[in-house]
Amino acid sequence: MMILSLWGQVILAQEHQDREKKNNKGAPGGMVNIPGGSYQPFLQPGNQPDIITVRSFYIDIYAVTNEEFLAFVKANPRWARSKVSRLYADNNYLRQWAGDFTIGNKKIYNSPVTNISWFAANAYCKWKGKRMPTMNEWEYAGGAAPAGMKKGQKLSTIILDWYGRPTPPVLPPVGSTFKNSFGVYDMHGLIWEWVYDFNSIITGGGSGNTGAGQKNLFCAAGSLNAANKEDYAAFMRYAFRESLKGAYCVANLGFRCAMDIPQKNPSYSNR
Repeated sequence: MMILSLWGQVILAQEHQDREKKNNKGAPGGMVNIPGGSYQPFLQPGNQPDIITVRSFYIDIYAVTNEEFLAFVKANPRWARSKVSRLYADNNYLRQWAGDFTIGNKKIYNSPVTNISWFAANAYCKWKGKRMPTMNEWEYAGGAAPAGMKKGQKLSTIILDWYGRPTPPVLPPVGSTFKNSFGVYDMHGLIWEWVYDFNSIITGGGSGNTGAGQKNLFCAAGSLNAANKEDYAAFMRYAFRESLKGAYCVANLGFRCAMDIPQKNPSYSNR
């Protein structure tokens, strides 16, 4: 079994590398096979094990682009900017586009689509015959180190460097940042990404918008639940997810799709 630590140090045996290359031959176009294994979650509330097992799954190599999402909108006009219900997307929905069925700026055709709500992302994935990745799947795949990462370099340092830069007015095209050792591009460094269960860290709590997830992130006592208290990059990522609601559309928040791989004898689950 492959063990992936919190801050992205991957121990990948040669047999797993060979198996990954073999399995990827059968992966759907534009996707890669993430072999099953285990990872240590950043937050460890009382009802969550120290190590999470994740079975193999497919995930998109790149985030969904504006051009790809335009095809979805044209095929499903109810998701056009002026027609979508505000229950499913706020006023920022696709604001970077010129119109309902027009992107406008040619520079962003191959950039990741952003200002997309969770509901819209979920609908797109279903339309493609896929699904959204779970948080465990995303964290597991996103924790893989950059391919060819230099000795002594840390993934968390790379992520924090990205966090410290403002979002550019025009996002670069997909594939602009590093490919990780699973063969997936832009998991960090380009956009934030929706996951299916983005608010699953909420385990209860007080009234209003304050949940136990927020306490785990920001209270000194709650920080004891963090597996690595020095991993500020993960603190930021989990805090960002905690701040979201399904209809929110954010200028640097997009998504990618995932798919199940049929399991003959599944021994563990991603969910």
